[in-house]
Amino acid sequence: MISYEPFWNTLKAKGISQYELIHKHGFSNGTLNSLKHNKNLMLSTVYDICVLLDCDITDVVELIKE
Repeated sequence: MISYEPFWNTLKAKGISQYELIHKHGFSNGTLNSLKHNKNLMLSTVYDICVLLDCDITDVVELIKE
């Protein structure tokens, strides 16, 4: 299973709100919804998130073996 819990922790640590992501950085509501519900994202989207947040992929996504 893929978990985006690290993404939410990274946002909190960097002091960035969901509102700021959408309105200041042009973040997609659809992408945010996918992150909230641990739905699949394109790897290019994860890359864009890493660039935006200036972080590593492990700060956005976690693999949980079932």
